[in-house]
Amino acid sequence: MNDIQVDLGNWIKDGFDLYKDNFGILVLASLIAIILSGATLGILAGPMCAGMILITLKLYDNGDEKAEIGDLFKGFNFFLQSFLFIIVWGILLFVPSAILCIIPFLGLFASICLQVAAGACLMFALFLIVDKQMD
Repeated sequence: MNDIQVDLGNWIKDGFDLYKDNFGILVLASLIAIILSGATLGILAGPMCAGMILITLKLYDNGDEKAEIGDLFKGFNFFLQSFLFIIVWGILLFVPSAILCIIPFLGLFASICLQVAAGACLMFALFLIVDKQMD
């Protein structure tokens, strides 16, 4: 069995270099995604996130194809899965957070902890939907 070498510093450097080298396309795609998501009251948030993931994966794979702004709209190929994921995630976080926020200070702290923990648990779910075509 091969041992996997963990080199966190190098991974962060590689990620920063990837972002720095593709700053223009990433910022422009992010602005378009934010504007369209906000203009549709979040309905397009899932497909826009899926499109950003497609751009990121294409930049990371560094294949023959170059990432383009148009790749952002390929996220619509995953419309239903990404839309449902965002809706369910939002509801599952909003309801307990709203209940917890009734409790002064401790409730707000518990709500923030809940959201950070849920974000850590679910941050790769959209990557699995997009990259591995999971439902």
